[in-house]
Amino acid sequence: MTANHKGTQVASATITLTRDSLVRYAAASGDFNPIHYNDEFARSVGLESVIAHGMLTMGSVLAPVSDWAGDPGRILRAEARFTKPVPVPALGSVDVEVVAVIGAVDEAKQEARIDLTVTSGGARVLGKSRAVVRIGETNPADSSGASMGDAA
Repeated sequence: MTANHKGTQVASATITLTRDSLVRYAAASGDFNPIHYNDEFARSVGLESVIAHGMLTMGSVLAPVSDWAGDPGRILRAEARFTKPVPVPALGSVDVEVVAVIGAVDEAKQEARIDLTVTSGGARVLGKSRAVVRIGETNPADSSGASMGDAA
C-alpha cells in the first residue's frame, strides 16, 4: 500500500464490460433478469438497451482497491448507490472508469475509507461509493463495523 493520507489517490482503472461479461456474471450470480441480456425487454421497461448488473459494476470497481490493499480480505465493507445504469452495446464494449482516493483514515482502528468516483461515458454511475480497508496488521474480525463518517 502507498501512503495513507487523506486525499491521496490510491488507484485508478478502466473496467471494460461486454455482453460476454454480462453472460458470465449472470451464470456466476444466478441473476438472469432479462434487462441484462434482452434488448427488446430492456427497451420495454424504459431502458435504452441491455444494462450491466449493478453488483457486477460495483464488484469490478472494487478490484483496483483490492489490488492497492494487497489482499481482498483487507476490504472490510463497501457501499454504493446505483445512480445511472451502464448500457452495454450488443457489439463492442463500454468502459467504466474508477478513481479511488483516501477519504478518511482512522489510525486507532488501522482503517481507511476509500472514496470511489465511478463514471461511464462521462456520467457518474455510482454515487456515495466507498470501501473501508484495513491498513494495519490487525485481524479483520477485530473491526467493530462502526461507520467512518458520512462525507464522501
